Amino acid sequence: MKTRIGILGYGNLGRGTEIAVAAAEDMELAAVFTRRDPAGVMILTEGVPVVNVSEIENWKDKIDVLVLCGGSATDLPVQTPKYAELFNVIDSFDTHARIPEHFANVDAAAKKGGKIGMISVGWDPGLFSLNRVYANAILPDGKDYTFWGKGVSQGHSDAIRRVKGVKNAKQYTVPVESALESVRNGENPELSTRQKHLRECFVVLEDGADAAQVEKDIKEMPNYFADYDTTVHFISEEELLRDHAGMAHGGFVFRSGRTGVNKENNHIIEYSLKLDSNPEFTTSVLVAYARAVKRMADEGMTGAKTVLDVPPAYLCIQSGDELRAHLL
Repeated sequence: MKTRIGILGYGNLGRGTEIAVAAAEDMELAAVFTRRDPAGVMILTEGVPVVNVSEIENWKDKIDVLVLCGGSATDLPVQTPKYAELFNVIDSFDTHARIPEHFANVDAAAKKGGKIGMISVGWDPGLFSLNRVYANAILPDGKDYTFWGKGVSQGHSDAIRRVKGVKNAKQYTVPVESALESVRNGENPELSTRQKHLRECFVVLEDGADAAQVEKDIKEMPNYFADYDTTVHFISEEELLRDHAGMAHGGFVFRSGRTGVNKENNHIIEYSLKLDSNPEFTTSVLVAYARAVKRMADEGMTGAKTVLDVPPAYLCIQSGDELRAHLL
């Protein structure tokens, strides 16, 4: 029997999830839930209902995993605990500083409902988190470095769009090249947040908006821009659509560590991603972990989980025998 997937929110992540589910032979899309008028939401999959979120409780027994496709700034802190009481859920919450708080809220709700709430799934947090953990375990004497970009950050772009006076926006995260090369060369530099990345924002203002105030609100936003050198460009909507329609992203995780009696041997672990479509890659990760959520729920587990709690085999459609024969 196929795993029945529900999607809440039909933006870039919702569409990406739909594509990933269609590519998974052990899954099927059961419904798409939206805060908009369902009649105005056109999805790709024929025969699948689009339902207003006010009716979501009627689907409690018709969905195995609900994929939450809202933003981390305001949607997921509310939605994930709320729906974790009703469904097995999975989200891509990516505000690193608030993950412990979010985990605790989702854990309480999921345990109350006897469900699983998988949080912070994607590539960072997510795949990058796994690489940091593996590398720390292997090279305990060392330093971690993470670089993002160059690319469009969905979470940061969403956060800008919620600033008063902003009509539309894209945000690019750009690694500082000299810092990246220093790490790659094994120099083990001490780098502040500001020394590792630049943030470049392209903003379309609402009519009558105060550009100076918008720029100030963006640059002073905690957890997003306050700790970075941030540049804000004000452009027209036509320019945004013409020049900034893509969703490419990527990044690097390094662990630089030493071994030996006198710490004479240096080792560098480098993991990198180069993504044409950030949302489609992120949702491919979400769907793989949705497979794990279903398996963990079938085993009777409850509460909040992260990628650190999932055995790799649970992500794969192949059996243990197949994995050992071909991927081990």
